[in-house]
Amino acid sequence: MTSIHFIINPIAGKGNHKLTKVLLEDYFEPSCFTISVKETGYKKHAAQLAKTAINEGANIIVACGGDGTINEVATALVGTDIKLGIIPIGSGNGLASNLNISKNNREAILAIKAAKSIKIDVGSVNGTYFFSNTGFGFDADVIKNYEASERRTLSCYIKASLTSFKNYNKNKKLVIKINGVNEVINPFLIFISNSNQLGYSFSLTPKASLQDGLLDVVLVPKIGKLKMLLFGICMLIKKPEILPWVQCFKSNSLSLLRKEGAFFQSQIDGELVTIKESSVSVTIKSKALSIII
Repeated sequence: MTSIHFIINPIAGKGNHKLTKVLLEDYFEPSCFTISVKETGYKKHAAQLAKTAINEGANIIVACGGDGTINEVATALVGTDIKLGIIPIGSGNGLASNLNISKNNREAILAIKAAKSIKIDVGSVNGTYFFSNTGFGFDADVIKNYEASERRTLSCYIKASLTSFKNYNKNKKLVIKINGVNEVINPFLIFISNSNQLGYSFSLTPKASLQDGLLDVVLVPKIGKLKMLLFGICMLIKKPEILPWVQCFKSNSLSLLRKEGAFFQSQIDGELVTIKESSVSVTIKSKALSIII
């Protein structure tokens, strides 16, 4: 008997996913499966529900939402034999896109029933896991403005990006030393990715792999607004590396030391995070999560 627990974010995406226990039970024979369905009610609730599901003996825990919901559920499963399933009903759905998980609910549910899985790498920022990407600088500022909109749509993401572009570098003073060598003043972007998808089909790291044991890093120093526009165009065509001032490389770790500035503003899997420590260690755990594809 396979025990499957579904954790649903009811406001993910446009909030019209129509996933219910009755609907889900139609796909799973009671002679072979037991089904549990729980809905989140607030931020970090999915993490609590995932831990409850583990204690209740779940074999598969399914995150029904976007990258934020997936992050909360997956964090509880790192290093265990419990499989993570995904029904992508969020807005960006970066990790699901990388794994070619269908946005069609029926197809995603049937994939969970088949339970074909792989092991993927897991990133860590000072002990906080990420599965798609993390970033400092402009993309964190975009997420800050995106969260302030209280709606997760592509139009709101574009509006947030334009707001960040308009206010870029105002009253900002941050000096970072990278891997103890390169010192960067007010970097435009430090983007670290495990996945080849950023969300909404955008990508800064199209060659990234979830299984190579490496993180893909994009480093952009302080730049003017014309270069910002050029960078945006290259992101749209998924070729940021063609710009001479952009550094793209792979690494299994990255250390950031804040020499000036009040704090690191970061995004982790599309959620805004403030890091008050003066140093940040970004590492990767190889093949640490079982995930259904």
